[in-house]
Amino acid sequence: MNRRWELDALRGLMLVLMTLTHLPTRWAGPTGQPLGFVSAAEGFVLLSAYMAGLVYTRRGLRDGLPAMRTAFLRRAGLIYACQAAMLLFLFTIIALLGLRIDQPAITNLLSFYLAEPVTALWSSLLLIYEPPLLDILPLYVLFMLVSPWVLAHALARGWGGVMAISVMLWLLAQFGLGDALYRAMAGPTGLTVPPEATGAFAMYAWQFLWVLGLWMGATQAGGEPLPTMPTWLVRVAVVVAGIGLLWRHGVGQVPFPGDPGLNLLFSKWQLGPLRLLNLFALLVLTLHFGPALARRLPPMTWLQTLGAASLPVFCAHLVLVLLALALVGEPSAERALWVDLSLLAACFAALTVVAHASADRPTDPPAPRWAGQRT
Repeated sequence: MNRRWELDALRGLMLVLMTLTHLPTRWAGPTGQPLGFVSAAEGFVLLSAYMAGLVYTRRGLRDGLPAMRTAFLRRAGLIYACQAAMLLFLFTIIALLGLRIDQPAITNLLSFYLAEPVTALWSSLLLIYEPPLLDILPLYVLFMLVSPWVLAHALARGWGGVMAISVMLWLLAQFGLGDALYRAMAGPTGLTVPPEATGAFAMYAWQFLWVLGLWMGATQAGGEPLPTMPTWLVRVAVVVAGIGLLWRHGVGQVPFPGDPGLNLLFSKWQLGPLRLLNLFALLVLTLHFGPALARRLPPMTWLQTLGAASLPVFCAHLVLVLLALALVGEPSAERALWVDLSLLAACFAALTVVAHASADRPTDPPAPRWAGQRT
């Protein structure tokens, strides 16, 4: 399949935003959620699911469902291997650096591992214990494992039932489905990993974004374009996105300071309903204005290169962030400006090298294609 340059560029942009947010510099806070109460993680998951739905549905239609399942499982195995390598790096080099320097940023991040290293090791390999920053790849592994059966069912019987189940799981996740199931499992088995150490992302909520992306990709793979956005919906999206943007930068990253209950409506980890509304507004605007914008933008080769090698670049960014946390600690306004600038420059230079070493250099097509058009 020819690469979708505009999707590579968008994934590259998501990687840049995640790196700016995770790297411990003075710009980590201001660059978080720059477009409203939506982070780069939502966009990255949705784009990844879209590409999975597009690529693997085409594989299934061309080579059959067994070939599609094999491709999904192979990719899941690769992502799991990346997660295992990241855990090994965290539990050895980063842990030793953090202890030797007595770096709170690392000892706090690894508190459960330092308390129960054996349990932390085997449970992390089973994707139960998920240290901070290393809790997104396990989601991808699990989603990739179930995706071939989701796609096979949807291709045979339609997407109505799949989407209904996905929405129901998201709704139950808002009332603590994942935590309740984990506690029910941990009690009889004697598992000592605390719920807060099993990853910040609520899997039963985030699966909705993945299923939505799969549906969008599979729809295009079957030759059916995505629906055109009606004018009234675009106008509503402009209002919602505008309110989110102004609210985020007027109040800060916490929409209701001092009110945890209301903040759950915008929860990133549980994918709260108002957060989804903000995301949907941005999605509508992207689908509506994206084609015209893409035709007017200059070449974005650097972003395309990062996005085309999204998995190795994502892993490399985690390595660099962990090293930075171990060596300089949490973000600090008192740190010299040149240190933060050096961190940013070194990090993005390293990510560029990794991207070029891992992916073909993207080419700029004369007529940009966008979601909603056939490839």
